[in-house]
Amino acid sequence: MLRRSSLAALACLALATALAAPAQAACTRASLMSAVDRYLAAQGMGDPDSLPLAPTATYFEQNQPADLRKGILTQLLKVDYHHTLVDVKQCESFTEVAVTNPAHPYVIGTHLKVDDDVITSVSSLVTDADDWLFSASNFMKHAIQEDWNVLDREHRRSREDMIAVANAYLDYFSDKTVQVPWGLPCRRLEGGLVTGKGSDTDSCNVDVPDGVPIVDRRFVVDESRGSLAALVSFGQNRLPDAHLFRIIDGKIRAIHTLTVCKTFNCGFPVPEALK
Repeated sequence: MLRRSSLAALACLALATALAAPAQAACTRASLMSAVDRYLAAQGMGDPDSLPLAPTATYFEQNQPADLRKGILTQLLKVDYHHTLVDVKQCESFTEVAVTNPAHPYVIGTHLKVDDDVITSVSSLVTDADDWLFSASNFMKHAIQEDWNVLDREHRRSREDMIAVANAYLDYFSDKTVQVPWGLPCRRLEGGLVTGKGSDTDSCNVDVPDGVPIVDRRFVVDESRGSLAALVSFGQNRLPDAHLFRIIDGKIRAIHTLTVCKTFNCGFPVPEALK
């Protein structure tokens, strides 16, 4: 039998170990959605100071540290469309935002990290006329037609399986031997350009380039909605990029992409469909 001193020592060791472990952020789906609502309201007012920010909160724009009070959140923008997925395990969210004001349209992807009722990090990818296949009006027109609602349980997959599906797609850009679980029908909304014609045979396995590394992968996973956001650096120039996936029965059924270019349309001609 252990002596009392030994038991006390073990108890102290357990307490020290618990205190040394990193604190786990706390959240619920409701608290994450509340943070997103506050973010959307702040963007609508052009007032970042209205956000419930932690004292040590960080801000990134185009994957670079930035000044929150000089960034996109200082602009009063009318949000015409938004779509959010939330990751309760990681206490994170990702929101697509379309602003169609012809004076300066935007499509923005914003990643929030939340602890209880405060936001600990804001990171936004801001795309506009210079960026890949940009058209805010086209993006909204096509996005509002899609179904990203909660899935019945039998059609869901675990977060690990969903990340594996996303990784297969991202790996395919540099290795065409990778087996990607393509689903049918599937539609890819790249900037403002959409693939498919609304038929049951529409595929997302269309014009996927080769020799393109996609690195710095971070994932926000909403299992209940079969949705996953992959926040990455795209290509040799490590362009700030977000890929949003809809995964049903373990297969890809929709993809959205936002890519911030370093040159106009990343150096490619603009397709006739977007002119």
